[in-house]
Order: sequence, then structure tokens, then C-alpha cells
Amino acid sequence: MKRNLALLLLAASFLPVKSFASTPHTFKAEHGQFTLDGKPFQVISGEMHYARIPRAYWRDRFRMAKAMGLNTITTYVFWNVHEPQPGVYDFSGNNDVAEFVREAQQEGLYVILRPGPYACAEWDFGGYPAWLLKDHSMVVRSRDPKFLAASKRWLTRLGQELASLQIGNGGPIILVQVENEYGSFDKDHEYMEDIHHMLVDAGFTKAQLYTADGPEQVPNGSLPELPAAVNYGPGESQKGFATLKKLRPEGPFMNSEYWDGWFDHWGSKHQVTDAQQEAKDIDWTLRQGYSISLYMFHGGTSFGWMNGANSNGKNYEPDVTSYDYDAPLDESGRPTAKYFLFRDTIAKATGKTPPPVPPVAPTIEVPAFPLTQSASLWQNLPKAIHSKQPLSMEDINQAYGYILYRTTLNGPVSGDLTLDQLHDYAQIYLDGKLIGTLDRRLNQNSLPLNISAQKARLDVLVENTGRVNFTKVIRGERKGITKQVTLDGKPVTGWDIYSLPMKNTQELHYRSTTCNGACFYRATFKAEKPADTFLDTSAFTKGEVWLNGHALGRIWNIGPQKTLYVPGPWLKSGENEVVVFDLEGASGRTLQGLKKHILDAPVAK
Repeated sequence: MKRNLALLLLAASFLPVKSFASTPHTFKAEHGQFTLDGKPFQVISGEMHYARIPRAYWRDRFRMAKAMGLNTITTYVFWNVHEPQPGVYDFSGNNDVAEFVREAQQEGLYVILRPGPYACAEWDFGGYPAWLLKDHSMVVRSRDPKFLAASKRWLTRLGQELASLQIGNGGPIILVQVENEYGSFDKDHEYMEDIHHMLVDAGFTKAQLYTADGPEQVPNGSLPELPAAVNYGPGESQKGFATLKKLRPEGPFMNSEYWDGWFDHWGSKHQVTDAQQEAKDIDWTLRQGYSISLYMFHGGTSFGWMNGANSNGKNYEPDVTSYDYDAPLDESGRPTAKYFLFRDTIAKATGKTPPPVPPVAPTIEVPAFPLTQSASLWQNLPKAIHSKQPLSMEDINQAYGYILYRTTLNGPVSGDLTLDQLHDYAQIYLDGKLIGTLDRRLNQNSLPLNISAQKARLDVLVENTGRVNFTKVIRGERKGITKQVTLDGKPVTGWDIYSLPMKNTQELHYRSTTCNGACFYRATFKAEKPADTFLDTSAFTKGEVWLNGHALGRIWNIGPQKTLYVPGPWLKSGENEVVVFDLEGASGRTLQGLKKHILDAPVAK
């Protein structure tokens, strides 16, 4: 009996703890430094985002963080994944941010929480939910009462999930950021106070609140009553802290985002950064006694439609699906040469030996398999919405995916067809035939039409390629045709609009027949022993891939990304289903699983 009890206790020790009670502690900014229970504390953190990592792997990533010498994990909270519709909340599955925080504590890590409500993070719309854009009069990230009301409601709800996990309540959350790099956006300190007080009212009073900006932007984005941290990249440590000291000589001194990598855009070269310079900066910062958070420790993947984009108002640059970021842990959570360099650097600077690096299961190959079933987009259209003028996705309560605009043109007529403020990528069809594409990246919004017939059907299929997540361009990031359509300078009206959020790809009418053009393709393959792999998408053009119902992300043959990460926990022993949507599909193409990712393929503009 004693032996059986011992075995049960041993087995229980390997199970994740779902709830716990811990002693409250204090974490403060005082005497020019951070203190934990009154004693000096140096934050050595790394950022990773729960929504970019399969839930089954959270604990593995935390253990990797400890083994690199980190004592803290930093994460944003993404409003859009938690409130997909106004007042409708989701904290289940991969969205269970409270469980993410609890698991961090169970693995011996503190947490820095960045609730926003604005996140940036190369994430769609900076983490704002798309439905904020339905009201064309709302001004996001401002003191507009409608925006503030939505933000307050959200932060209040978030407080119900996370306020109890602050360090003063026995949880691991030591720091909570107010807004995010607001000084790079504007300088309305009343707005910053609004967000500050929302967080206090939501219960975030048992951790240290702070702001974060670029060094030169601290005066615009900080609040006098809160500590200010600074964000910067390689080679800027000494200058960054010197600037902060001039502005805030009383301290504490923290580099809240040290950019140890960078992100990729479609059609641009894969980014690789200088690990040696980064190690020197980390070493210098730690030896000064300053705190630091690496952005990113582990980037992960912007699964589904969640990639963001950059724009200065003229150029539009959508991000790829992978958020590998050239981080110490790669996209699939495997330690890189940078990981071991940083681990050694941190150990030498702190004099502390980290735990051993946990083993990582090997990746697998999946032999090439054909996609034998197909379904034409055109034969699976939903019921149309009729409108005189084009409507955006947000106007019809759609957030992501595609939207189709259809009308009948009266001919004969010739001239330029212009899509006013196209967001973001369109295929133009006349009587079912593809006649051209328009790409916001290339500042394209018109093409010539010559219609000799009395009538012709015009179809405009538009992809939301990712909302801008930085600069004031975010305020106009509705998707689809966001203004009007003209032909030869005259407005085109009378539209049937089809909402295509691509949520139910498994319920389409697939057939074992050929399909060319905008098509879905379906196949199954077997995995004897599920493990991580990388689907080689180089045979396809532009679209999206799903595996067993999980949206893996986007594909685009312009590069640099040519694989999609498949987490082992999303595979099944035995048969697995994959669906590919391709705007320019053709029957007979194949997929295969590779052991390594391809993130640096040659690019085409």
C-alpha cells in the first residue's frame, strides 16, 4: 500500500498544477532600483507570446528560458484574440493567458505583463480587435470617448483573469506596462493617464506599473509618477541608458525591449542580426546592474491571419507568418547558436550557473503527398450582401480572410478600373476570367479595362494581407475596398458582397476533380509518431494552410518564407488532414514535411 501511494505521489509530481496558493511579496521601484521584498532585484527577462506558441509547449519554453539564465518572462496580451466580438470573450485553449502566467510561476519565473491595450508586436492591428473600425467615427488610440469606453471594458475584463496573479497577491507578475511605446505615436499625456487609471481600476495595483519608449521618446510617452524603461537595438545600450539617466536620473534603469533580432516582410530578405554585438550589449547591461528584457527570447509563429504590417502612409509591408525573429530559440523552440552564446554571457555576467538545457525531440519528415480533392471558391460562395457602394470587411462584421465584390458592368466601355484605397491584394475577373492583380505593397490600385460586350460580370476578390500595427496609419486599416470603385472616372455602384472569413474549410464540397484558379485543396497523410515538422509550401502561390483544423498561416511564393511550422501536438498518430487555399491553384501539386524550416528563400518583388 505504501509503495502504491509513493507511486501515485511520484506520478502526481509530473502533472501541471492548475491552481496554487503562494505567499504575497512586494516588488517596487525604490532607491533607484527594483526591489523584491525590499532587496535589490535585477530583472533578466525574455519575451515570448502565449498566442504564438502552442499551449502544449508553453512549459517547454519556460524551461528553456530558465536554462538560458532568465528569471522573468515578458508577454503582451492581444485584445483581438480575447474579444473577437464586442462583449464576447475567449480565454480558452491557447488564449488562456492566466494559465500561461501560472505555468511561468510553476517553472520558477516571474512575469512582466504588457496588457496594452495596444501591443504593436508585428501582430494584426497591434492587437486591437477589428470591430473597433466598424464605427468610422471612432479614433483608435486616442481620447475618443467611444474608444476609451471599449478599452476600459476590455481591461476590466482582463483584470478578472490576471489581477489575482500579481506578486502582491502571491502570483508571479512583477511589472505591468501602461500602454506601449506611446511616445513614438503621440504625446497626449491625458490619454496616457486614462490608460493608467483603467489599469488601476482593473485591479493592477499589486505589481509595479511602468511605461516603455525609445530613449528619445520618453518625454512623450512616459508619466511622471511611473518608472520609465527604454527600448532599443544592438549597439545602442550605453547611449540608450545615458539618455534615460538624463531624463530620469532617479532610476530605476531597465531596457524593456532589447531587439536581439528582427522580423521579415513578404518580398524582402530574411533578417539575421549580429549575435556577437548583442552578447556584448547584454554583458555590459548586466554588469552595470541594470535590468533587461530580450525582445524576443522566442518569437514563435503568427498563426492564421495574425501577422501585422508596416506602413508610413505610402509604403505597405506585410509581415510573414513566421515570427522566428532570429531569436535565441527558433520558431519551433529549438536553441540556436545565439541561445548558447547568450546563456554563457548571462552566466559570466551574473556569476550564476543556469540549469542544464532540456533535450528537444527531433523533427520528422513527411514524404511528399498529393492533394487529391479540391473545391472551387466560386462554387462555395455564401449568401451575398447587396450594397450600392463597396463595404469593408469591418462594415459587414468580418475581421480576416477574403472578401468578394461582384457587379455587372454595362458596355461597351473602356478606361482605368480604380479601386480607391485597396486593402490589400486584389484579383480582378471579367466574366470569370482573371485579367489582373493589384497589390498594395506595390502601390497598385488601377488597371485598364476594355469591355466590348453589352454586359460583363466584374469580380474583385480581395485579401486582407495583415493590418498595419504601427504609426497612425492604424486608424484607417479597414480591409477590402475601403472607399469606392471607378471605371473611366465614373463610380461603379450596385454590388453583391460575399464575406469569406475562411473559417469552415473542412465543410466545403470537395471533389476528386481538377480545379484551377482560386481553389481549396484537401489531402490526408499519416504520421506514425507525431513530432514537429515544416510543410514545404514552395509548390503553391498565395493563400493559407490548415492542418487538422488549425490555421497554420499564409503562403506566398514571393518569399522569403517557404515553409509553415507544424507543431507536433497538432498532429495525430495516424491520419491527418491538410487543406490549402491557393489563389492561383492547379491540380497535381504536392506537399511534404521537412526537418528544417526555409525562411531565407530568394525573394521576388
